[in-house]
Amino acid sequence: MPKAGYLIDDRFRRHETGSHHPESPDRLTPLQRALDSSGVSRRWRRIEPRPASPGQVERIHRGTHIERVRRASEMAPSLLDMDTPVSSASFETALLAAGGVLACADAVCSGEITRAFAFVRPPGHHAEPDRAMGFCLFNNVALAAAHLRAEHDLKRIAIVDFDVHHGNGTQACFYGDPGVLFISTHQFPFYPGTGAFHEVGADEGWGATVNFPLPAGSGDGVMVPVYARIISAVLDQYQPQFVLVSAGFDAFFGDPLGGLKVTAAGFGSIAASLLKTADRCCDGKICFVLEGGYNLIGLEECTKAVLAEMESEFPEEHDFPEDPLFRVIARHAQGEFGEHWSW
Repeated sequence: MPKAGYLIDDRFRRHETGSHHPESPDRLTPLQRALDSSGVSRRWRRIEPRPASPGQVERIHRGTHIERVRRASEMAPSLLDMDTPVSSASFETALLAAGGVLACADAVCSGEITRAFAFVRPPGHHAEPDRAMGFCLFNNVALAAAHLRAEHDLKRIAIVDFDVHHGNGTQACFYGDPGVLFISTHQFPFYPGTGAFHEVGADEGWGATVNFPLPAGSGDGVMVPVYARIISAVLDQYQPQFVLVSAGFDAFFGDPLGGLKVTAAGFGSIAASLLKTADRCCDGKICFVLEGGYNLIGLEECTKAVLAEMESEFPEEHDFPEDPLFRVIARHAQGEFGEHWSW
């Protein structure tokens, strides 16, 4: 059985967003239920979070942004943008979430575990170096990538984002950087408006940003082959030393904020593809990090599907009927970044 770990903490509930906000403390309840009902909470190593230090956060975020989040928390209740409320404990909670992901990355790099899932909130993939937005205060996966480079001397890191929304913040952090490959599947056009095929990186980072904008209604028959046939091939060519996954479950077919139609089994297949790729490329070093997911029943089901694949010695991709749209997506991808990657 693979050595796996997980991180979850009731202190993440302290980031209060209001009774009607979709990114609420209640999201932790189905996640804990998934951990308990699957037996993961008994069998896997539990990683304890620690707050990220100012220096660690400044590897990605400007000091003015950090100070803006701190002051907003002091003045709570307040808003960092129209979708991003802040409570009195939000600043400390966001530091704990970011530091928790760093702790998981450290545990994987040390060999203590090979696979981890960090169930943190607030989420992070919309947070840009100088801007909080879309429920996100600090960019947890971007901070983890910067930490892996600074503390573990890794040269090639892959970030894969399967949230229904494009990870504009993560893309912005590394758009000109060939040392971090950013891959995203997401609904398009949709919030935040970024993530078109032609966004492929800049300067030395040209080709190190790979976007798959999908129309509303896309489901398992599109997403699963995109990961199994294209993304796995791109990752194999890049040969990352560590894989970070922005694991947003709002692409689930019943999510109130999304228009994609991925099932729990589909998420399991996507996870299996990424796990097998990590096994081939970097001795299995992979860390999933929670982003979106606002249908609480779906959040539990999708989490259990991913946990099952993470626990398996032989992750299994399910055989879904291919949607004809997949061929269209593949042709568009070939036209935009096929010069850099092949599949």
